[in-house]
Formats: sequence, C-alpha cells, structure tokens
Amino acid sequence: MKTRLLRLSAMIALAYGFVIPGAYAEDAPIDTTGAKPDAAVELSNSQKLVVTAQRLDRARNGISVETGSSIYRIGRKDIAAMPLGEDTSFNQVLLRAPGVAQDSFGQLHVRGDHANLQYRLNGIILPESISGFGQTLDTRFVDNVSVLTGALPAQYGYRTAGVVDIHTKTGELANGGNIGVQIGSNNTREISGDVSGSKDAFSYYFNGSFQSNNLGIENPTGASTALHDRALQSKAFGYFSYLLDADTRVSLILGNSDGRFQIPNQPGQTPGFQLDGVTDFPSANLNERQRETNRYGILALQGSIGTDFDYQLAAFSRYTKVLFEPDPVGDLLYTGVASRVLRTGLANGLQADGSYRLNHNHTVRVGLTYTRENLKNSNDSLTFTADARGNQLATQPFEIADSSRKTTNQTGVYLQDEWKLSDKLTVNYGARADWVNAYVSASQFSPRIGVVYQMTPQTTFHAGYAKYFTPPASELVGANTIASFDGTTNASPSSRNDPVQAESADYFDLGVNHELAPHLTLGLDGYYKKVKNLLDEGQFGSALLFTPFNYAQGKVYGLELTLNYRKDNLSAYLNLARSTALGKNIVSSQYNFSQDKLDYISDHWVHLDHDQSLSASTGISYLWQGTTWSADAIFGSGLRRGFANTEHLPAYTEVNLGASHVFNETPVGKLTTRLSVINLFDKVYEIRDGSGIGVGAPQFGQRRGFYLAMTKSF
Repeated sequence: MKTRLLRLSAMIALAYGFVIPGAYAEDAPIDTTGAKPDAAVELSNSQKLVVTAQRLDRARNGISVETGSSIYRIGRKDIAAMPLGEDTSFNQVLLRAPGVAQDSFGQLHVRGDHANLQYRLNGIILPESISGFGQTLDTRFVDNVSVLTGALPAQYGYRTAGVVDIHTKTGELANGGNIGVQIGSNNTREISGDVSGSKDAFSYYFNGSFQSNNLGIENPTGASTALHDRALQSKAFGYFSYLLDADTRVSLILGNSDGRFQIPNQPGQTPGFQLDGVTDFPSANLNERQRETNRYGILALQGSIGTDFDYQLAAFSRYTKVLFEPDPVGDLLYTGVASRVLRTGLANGLQADGSYRLNHNHTVRVGLTYTRENLKNSNDSLTFTADARGNQLATQPFEIADSSRKTTNQTGVYLQDEWKLSDKLTVNYGARADWVNAYVSASQFSPRIGVVYQMTPQTTFHAGYAKYFTPPASELVGANTIASFDGTTNASPSSRNDPVQAESADYFDLGVNHELAPHLTLGLDGYYKKVKNLLDEGQFGSALLFTPFNYAQGKVYGLELTLNYRKDNLSAYLNLARSTALGKNIVSSQYNFSQDKLDYISDHWVHLDHDQSLSASTGISYLWQGTTWSADAIFGSGLRRGFANTEHLPAYTEVNLGASHVFNETPVGKLTTRLSVINLFDKVYEIRDGSGIGVGAPQFGQRRGFYLAMTKSF
C-alpha cells in the first residue's frame, strides 16, 4: 500500500495542466515519506529510484529559467483529452497553443515567424532537421511540453520564435507497457507500443510505431480522397537512465523516424512542354516520391554538487536526409525539368549548462553550445534547351549535375543572473554571444532582460526585451549553380543570388495573467519585433523542399488572449491571437523571384506568405461515468495569396470530436478504446492555393475522417 501511495503522489506531482502565458510556479519539493530527503536510505530500491529521480528532475529544471517569457504548458492529461489522444501528431498538439498557425506539409508558424522553432528534449537542444512532411517526434513519448515564446532568457539562442521543451516519459514510475492499434479513414492503419520499467538504479522507456495511410501529404484538390498520396511512416524512441548516486544521473536518448511519401497529383493539368516519343501523359499518372530519414541521439550527465550548484553536460548527434525522386517523363512535360534532389546533414555537438545559487536573491546561470555539421547536397536534373524568353527549342532533354559539400560551425555562450528583488519582483538579466561559420559567417552579442511582478496572489505581470540572432538553416541551402541552367526551360527568373544572411532582431514583450475565479484564469500578451535581414522560406521548383531568403527589413507584432478553466472532471481552454508579419526588399536568393515581384517588394511592405491575421484554438473535455468526452476546434483567417501576398485565402473552422473509455475488466485485461471524428462538418478549406511568394502548389485541409483506436495495457 505504501508503494502505491508513493507512486500515486509522484504521478500527481509530475502531471502538468494547461498554464496561461506568463504563469510559472516551480514544483514544490515532494516529500512522500514525511521525512527529509536524507532519510531515503530507509526506502526500498524502487522507492529510492523514484524519489532520487524526482530530486534530480527538480535540479535539472533549476538550470532553466523562464522569467519574462510567455509560457504555455501541455501535460499528459491534456494530450489524452484531445479527440485523437496520443495518436494526435505532435504538430497538431502544438497547434493548440496560442499564436500558432498551421501551414501545409505539417509546418507551424508561431507569432508570425516561418518555422524558427527550437526543440529540446529534457532541456537539451535537438538539432533541427531538413524540413519535410514526416513528424520526427512522436506524441506518445511526451510526458509534458512547455512552449516558450516572447522575450526569451539568454540561454535560448538561434531558433527563437518558440522553444518547445519536451519532458519525456521515463520508466521510473511503473513497470509495464501498452500495445495499440488505430484504423480509420484514408485507409489509415497504425500499430504502436511502448514498454517501461526500472530495476535498482536503472530505468528505461521505449516506444515504437508504424503507420500507413492514403493522405500522407495535403490533398492538392478539395476532394474527399487524394490521388497518389500513399505514405508509410515508422518511428522509434528510447530513454535510458542510470543513477550513479543520489546526486548524479547519466541518461541516453535514441530516436529514429523514417517516412516514404508519394507526392499527390492534380488531375486535368495541361502539359507545357514536349518530349520525343510521348504523345499522351495525364497529370493523374505522375509518380513523384519523397523519402525522409531522421536519427538522433543524446548522452547526458546531470547532477548536483552540494546544495547550490546544478549542472548538465550533453553530447548530441543528428543525421537527416531528404531524397526527392521525380517522374522523369511527367515532370519534363509539365514543368520542363525533372530534378532528383538529395540533401543530407550530420550534426554533432556539445551542450553544457550550470546553475549556481549565490544566495537567496541571486542565481547565476552559465552555458555553452557547439555544433559542427557536415552537409551534402546534390541536384541531378533533366531539362530542355530554350531561347531567351524561355521557349522550348528541343524535345530531347539533356542532363545537368550539381553537387556541393559544406562543413558548418556554430558556437554560443551565455551568462545570466536571476535576481529576486523581493517576494513579488524578479528580474533576470544577461547576455549571450554567438558565432556562425557556414555559407556566411556572422556573430552577435545579444543582451536580454526579463521581469516578473506578482502584484497580487491573483495577478502577475511579465515583461522582457531580447536581442535575437538567427542564422539561416544551413541544411536548407541547397546546391544550385544558377548559371548552369541559363538557356534552358529551367532558367531562373533573375540572375541575382546574393548569399542568405543571419537575421538580427529587437524583441519586446509585455503580458499579464489573472485568476478571474478559483478555476478560471486569463492571460493577455502583446509583442513587437523589429528585424534586420528578416528570414523567410519558400518552395521553389518541383522538389518539395524549402529554400531560405531574406527581406532587408521586417516587423512583426501581435496580441494573444488565453482563457483556461479546470475543475474536477471538466477542463476547457480558448486561445485567440492577432498577428501581423511584414517584410520589405528581398536581398538574397533573388533568382527565385520574377523581376516584377522584386521591383514591387523593393519599395513596398508586403505580408509574409505565412502571415495569418487571426488564429484561434479551443477545446473542452469532460469525464462522465468512466468516459472522457472531448471536442476541440481550430480557426484561421487564411494565409496569404496572390501577387506579392496582397490577398489572403478564405477563413475556415475545423471541429473535432472524441470519446474514450477505459475497460478495466475484459477477457484481455485493461483495454482503452477511443472513437474520433476529425473535421466533423466536412469543411472544405484551402491552406494554400499555389500563389503567393514562395508557394509551390495548392493544398487543402483534411476532409471528414473517422478513427477507432484500441490500446491494451499490460
């Protein structure tokens, strides 16, 4: 009985709920025995493992600081209450946070930025991968996730639109596992499983999944089913931990994802070019494919020295690969070029963070990160000769091969002090310095300051300023010798190709959260970002890969409102965001744009292609007689479209429902079932229409789908 109470109290302490932006409270120490931590010697081995691990988790959390940032937390219970539960893709989980807008290919935009998200596993940076359709991270291994936005403390650099800090599940609380299946619309078939446990000082957690469906990528038409859109995806994740002593832990994280995608077709298109020996080739018969692979590993040593110093040292590695395979005949007929594009990147790095409590008022934090990446890019193309106006001159294609290699280095250091001026007022000030040597070399010194003031027990203000330095994603800068395609049907609209530069920005953030009632909280947050060399990305050419470019100037500003309610078996949330993101004068990678667009944007402020004026998400869940009923919805006013993004797509709302029930006594033991409906009202809405700056093809949101999932626990 004592062991069960211990585990129950630990699980309650670890369970996070939704917290409105700006709200932050450190976990209180967990004393499950009524004794001081030193009395853990009286516990069993498994109990000591849990208590020691929790103490080390609190020490690890002490390394990080969130003062002045806007914070939104999503816990394991909140994920389980979503209509698809743990079968929800991770980008869809994040879409429920404030200020997040969805895009095609699974992309997310936070506060008007294109991607620019930093992912961390247990506080350790996970190097970004080459963008693609597959979701590298699986929701099933997430215990809780914090989304930090706004004016971030100095320890967060490079990708600063949002920091997604994931605390993974471990095997410290239970021995056992689950195996589940999901079937549903678009011929969806998925099997998944996990297992966890602990023995003495060792604990482990492992999960894996395999999914196939006929809607791997957004449909380019508004039809209920997509044409040539089969996808196969497999994922695996493992967390292993060993307690060297009561103050030291070594852990290993291993992850892998592999995806194979057919590129969906748009029937009824008219060929724009001619090819010898081919008289009829319907666009419905195109056979383009893309394969994505991502593997990562993290080895970390984390612990405490005395009562005042906490540290974490980590080595990480990430391999990423994207291969686009064209349809040699079809692509030549419809686009005038068939390109086989391969991009790979191997990144290795080190991260060190430390926290030292000088006294009751001051906590100093210092850290270092270093990443070295080897990049390989190749582009093997078939194309036709053409005149100066782009008119085809020959019907026999010829080959152009282009490849490159690059080694990049990225270093960052930071120092900051968290100063508690009083019980109500806390200031975190510091700075970081960054150096990047990649396709361009750049560096910056970036001061930061954040303030939190608890005016009353119900009302807390936060404010901050941050200087940001954002280098371009080196793995997206592909091999492309512009002059090689002169005189072909794949000639660039412009001959200019200035190098992509690092972005520099001044960011201001101000917010308040207030407890309207014992179970109802409200948050309001405003931000303004002034940018030099604003980074954006676009899809150019037939390969579904993104290429970065810069606007000389940029400005992004907005306002977010959040409401959260939680009482007994009922929880609900509402997030509403208003955002504007503008850029002026394209100053890099100009070859991707026609001259009329370059001329217009050179002296006009234009909306970024991912700028969505209004975004909203809402959800509610209720546990009644053993069944959890849930509903959520997302709203978007539409991404940009038209010449120089001067228009926007129509607004849309998608509503989803779910119901899950746990059967504790069945012939096979404990069984959880879930029935979900996605896009309940079968809303036909367009995410992209193929126009705008850097937009390659139209994509529609998923039509109505039904899904049944069953999970057996053991």
